[in-house]
Amino acid sequence: MNPIVFAIPVFMASILLEVWVARRRGLKAYDAADALTSLHLGVLSQITGLFAKLATLGIYVAVFEQYRLATLPISSVWVWAGALLAYDFCYYWAHRMGHEVGVLWAAHVVHHSSEYYNLSTALRQTSSGWLFGWIFYLPMALAGVPPIVMVGVGLIDLLYQYWVHTEMVGRLGWLDRVFVTPSNHRVHHGQNDYCIDRNYGGILILWDRWFGTFADERDDEKIIYGVRSPLRSLNPLWANVHYYADLWRCTGQARGLRKKMHVWLGAPGAWTGETLAHFDGAQFQPYRPNTPPPAVPYCVLQFALLAPCIMHLIAVGPSLPAVSLVLYAVLIVAGTLGLGALLEGRRLGARIEQARGAFMGLAFALLPDWFGYEAPLPLRAAVLVLALGAAVWLEKNIKTHQWETA
Repeated sequence: MNPIVFAIPVFMASILLEVWVARRRGLKAYDAADALTSLHLGVLSQITGLFAKLATLGIYVAVFEQYRLATLPISSVWVWAGALLAYDFCYYWAHRMGHEVGVLWAAHVVHHSSEYYNLSTALRQTSSGWLFGWIFYLPMALAGVPPIVMVGVGLIDLLYQYWVHTEMVGRLGWLDRVFVTPSNHRVHHGQNDYCIDRNYGGILILWDRWFGTFADERDDEKIIYGVRSPLRSLNPLWANVHYYADLWRCTGQARGLRKKMHVWLGAPGAWTGETLAHFDGAQFQPYRPNTPPPAVPYCVLQFALLAPCIMHLIAVGPSLPAVSLVLYAVLIVAGTLGLGALLEGRRLGARIEQARGAFMGLAFALLPDWFGYEAPLPLRAAVLVLALGAAVWLEKNIKTHQWETA
């Protein structure tokens, strides 16, 4: 069983707890549309992982089987501890190159596209990082780290990074000097001049201190989160491809093969020869999507209905027939796209989302099983009532509230 299945309820519960704590403190830590977009991007990342991880892990296994220099015992605690340290070191360089190489930034920019910093931001993950990310961990295969150990320490490193995405935790003394903490990672997500390309570590911040990429959080300068070229969209698919589109456009503008290659392999934007402009936080204009008020509760409900489906897909995906796996994935992806369009106030998106929600509710209730899961009758009835009731409620609100865009 994929441990992420068990982590999802913890993620959802901790996000709700953070929302409550933020409200108690009078802090504007969340925007519903932004947080839902982060969750949609996390869903897409997990779904693409079902298809991509088999290939990337297969490459690791092939290198391990053919070219390893040693055979490290799986049962040794020291092997696991050393592998975790090695993985975190490799992650530092993978993460750093994700900021310093254009084509790698095209994947990683997804994670930085939110202008809020909270636990939902941690789940705003790329769906294309698998294209090149696996390369940075091949030294572990050569060193003889067994695939199961590599997967295990990779999951530990990934899950550790979840809790540091919060403004609710302040400085932590000596821990800030050794480990990646919320204070250190807030700097990493900032647009401020001193925040750019700093604090890449996964678990240990020592790598940044040793390689000259560390910056301490400043008490006298508010961090503005996000990226200098903002996404300004709630479409999770566009969030994953928009920077690749920018690279393609810049390639057409660049003159000469060397400059065209520099667009993809050089630092983001460096092919122009211009230095990064000074960031004036006072002039920053945050993205305010024109989300109709009724869209938020509808989308929250629909995501609550999607979440068990996502957990089920992750759990049973590897054992599903290929056609069923693709169909299940498409249904969930369609849900994220429809909800994104609805959050942007698109009238057509609202209509499509109505149809999708009602269709999935009917299918869950009436089919003999839901991709191998035979739901009890009370659950079928509850989902059907919620799905159809939400569609009717949305229809009423489309008529009484103005959806401005098509």
